[in-house]
Amino acid sequence: MKKLLTDFRLIFGLVFAHILMNFTFQDKAVFWYIFSASLLFLISYSILNEELNDEASFGSYLLYGVGSGLVLYAIFWTGYHLIDLLNLPWMKHITKLYGRYSPSMLWHYIVLMLIIIPGEEIFWRGFVQKRILKYTNMPTGIIVSAILYASVHLYSPHWILAFAALIDGLFWGWLYTWKRSMPLLIVSHLIFDLLLFIILPFK
Repeated sequence: MKKLLTDFRLIFGLVFAHILMNFTFQDKAVFWYIFSASLLFLISYSILNEELNDEASFGSYLLYGVGSGLVLYAIFWTGYHLIDLLNLPWMKHITKLYGRYSPSMLWHYIVLMLIIIPGEEIFWRGFVQKRILKYTNMPTGIIVSAILYASVHLYSPHWILAFAALIDGLFWGWLYTWKRSMPLLIVSHLIFDLLLFIILPFK
């Protein structure tokens, strides 16, 4: 674990991710501009400092990518309806979250698919998690990486976004260590977001 704390490329990347995400969540009016620019920077930093895995065939990453995206959406769908059924006070947070961060213009959807989704996976799983796993065992590496991924979402005024990111991070972190394929992960994230924001949103 001491070696982890002396991995200055990892520490530098995490510090910059926090700085960028802090700016990203400050103003709703420029959220999509800052978020896109932040992920472009983090993609570049990741590619310069870590190799990306792609050990799955085209058919495999499509099959597992689509399937896992559907599974994760089903988990969130179940959670959402349990919150509704139990009449928990979290429903208003989910509604506000959709209102604040859902894509609403064509270019939002384009950058979501081409920059934001690949960028989050490349940086948080392909760079952060992969470097952490050099110093820890697999369960610890996945959990620590997911917590770090969730931590940058705490800059949002809606705490439930960080909780959702923690669930996402655990799921995609496990998937990446299992299949070792970045394209598979991006497909999974894409299917999940398409369902969440376009096809079957929770609103």
